[in-house]
Amino acid sequence: MAAGALLMSAVPAHATASPSQIATSRSTGVTYLKSLQAADGSYVTGGGLSNEWAFGALAAAGTAAADVTPGGDTSKNARLVYRNQLAANSWPSASPVVTDYERGILNSYAAGIDPARIGPARNLVADLAAYWQTAEPGYYGPSANFNGTVFGLLALGGAKTRSGGQRVPQALLNASVAAVRANQHNDGGWNYSKAAGDPTALAQGSDIDMTGAAMASLCAGGVPNTDAAVVAAKNFLKGKLASSGAFNAMFGVNTDSNGWAVSGLNACGINPQGTDFTSGTGKTPLDFLIAQQFKPGGGFKYLPTDTSPSPYASVDGLRAVAGAGFTATPPTPTTSGEPVWAATGDFTAGTAAKLALVVDDGTSNLKVCAVTLTPTGTTTTLGDVLDAAGTATPSGCVTSVTPSTGGGTVTALNGTANSGSSTWKVSLDGTASTAATRATTVHLGDTVSLRYGS
Repeated sequence: MAAGALLMSAVPAHATASPSQIATSRSTGVTYLKSLQAADGSYVTGGGLSNEWAFGALAAAGTAAADVTPGGDTSKNARLVYRNQLAANSWPSASPVVTDYERGILNSYAAGIDPARIGPARNLVADLAAYWQTAEPGYYGPSANFNGTVFGLLALGGAKTRSGGQRVPQALLNASVAAVRANQHNDGGWNYSKAAGDPTALAQGSDIDMTGAAMASLCAGGVPNTDAAVVAAKNFLKGKLASSGAFNAMFGVNTDSNGWAVSGLNACGINPQGTDFTSGTGKTPLDFLIAQQFKPGGGFKYLPTDTSPSPYASVDGLRAVAGAGFTATPPTPTTSGEPVWAATGDFTAGTAAKLALVVDDGTSNLKVCAVTLTPTGTTTTLGDVLDAAGTATPSGCVTSVTPSTGGGTVTALNGTANSGSSTWKVSLDGTASTAATRATTVHLGDTVSLRYGS
């Protein structure tokens, strides 16, 4: 993600979109996105393509959500209102799908809200863990909807801890990386539906948008841009570049497809204005995006023939021009008293809460689940988490633990016992692993990772 952000300060001399043009595009784009805020401070629309994706574009362009207010009313700043919406029992709906939580993770992170600590009863990372597919490790939600797995990897790989660390174990990211690799089409790109194991599907033409998202997910998951899968994706996009700098998408040239493709390149640290992405007429994808932007209004149109801006296209366009992938690290607010991060620090005694749990016994049988427990104080213990995991979602995350009471060292989990130097260790939010004991203190929002090994 950081590599993508650096692109804007290192535009090569041959690029036709100059630093000053990019800076102007960013500034006016922010002005337009600010105009989309509702009078109540909200960016969440009633349906369709939600304006909350604006948070990633705003953050990439250097604007903190906490500084975005309707008419200067700081009590309705965009971050506060969005956090309250995410924390509500009614969010996201009575029939949620996995991408609801992935969208929430990516956008809350960009808005400066810790996605695992929205409130005492809302942990978006745990909500996502509940969609882990035990029978198809690496997938989130029904595997036929491959989109859910791509954005699951983007969310868990891209939304870092408040200190900038990786909050989930690499083994978890690797499982989804493998799933994304298995779905890469023969032409180097991806589509929204599952193709793994289906030669006919793998031979079909790929989609520009999904290729951008999928390659970004690989890089968010730790895959270098020199990897064969990323190089193949880059070459697929290169082959779709038109003379205008646009990508020839499945449904025609448009801002959203270009935005997703550029965000994929940004996420992988590939310059969208480099030689590979400069057409024979000297145009780059950023040239096309900036040409789609109304001046001086700052909004982007969806199609080149459109006569008015599209909110969704404006989000995708600005995020790409500002150098981001599919989320961005939140900038420091300029509003006095507003911190970089908003987060709930402690459990509320008597209020049910969720935690994400990952159990790695050293084999390929990785277990992932959301554990629901009702704490009796402001913290809980690993023992309480393991006890509650007996009814976790999905089931089977923890089937047995020794000892079953007290606060001593965990000597066996799911039938795998400590032996010599191979023992059970625990890590919280990606911190260094230590010996797993039932008395280990666990805080609100911690991703609890148990690993067996030396």
